[in-house]
Amino acid sequence: ISITTRPLTRHIHESGRFHKGATGEFTQLLTAIITSVKAIDSAVRRSGLANLMGMAGDHNQQNASGDQQKKLDVISDLFMTNMLRSSYACRAMVSEEQDEVIIVEGDKAGKYVVCFDPLDGSSNIDCLVSIGTVFSIYKIDNDKSDGNLNPITKEDILKPGNEMVAAGYALYGAANVIVLSTGDA
Repeated sequence: ISITTRPLTRHIHESGRFHKGATGEFTQLLTAIITSVKAIDSAVRRSGLANLMGMAGDHNQQNASGDQQKKLDVISDLFMTNMLRSSYACRAMVSEEQDEVIIVEGDKAGKYVVCFDPLDGSSNIDCLVSIGTVFSIYKIDNDKSDGNLNPITKEDILKPGNEMVAAGYALYGAANVIVLSTGDA
């Protein structure tokens, strides 16, 4: 029996080579998400030892969906937003942990919108129930004819699911599982 394995990052880089007109921006974006997932996994694994359990700051601090924020929620959100912003591929982010859309300005702005819950199920972490990261990616075309970017509009962010270019989730536990779909058959 011959089993060939390859890391997800290598798979993404190799797959990008087969798409005509690929600029590498989508590859950078997926790599940033995977790096975030690895950092979140590390934080979840050491959360008990590093005092990362419990509520964040003010015990009445809530996320956009009304849930009380935990320390791990805040840290996971920072990992995701910082990695996506520094990928040079993301134009806007929608996080469950933020009340407003996060716009990436200037030379760091890319052509993708990423919607995510950086740590779904964090209220169950004490119960050893599955927790993870959920994300979806949309492409926006809002370049002006002179190459500059138009301001982000509501229509750039609120798109139907059939316009998604990728989606996935990561599960944290005894092993880190990442599931990614880019729609390729």
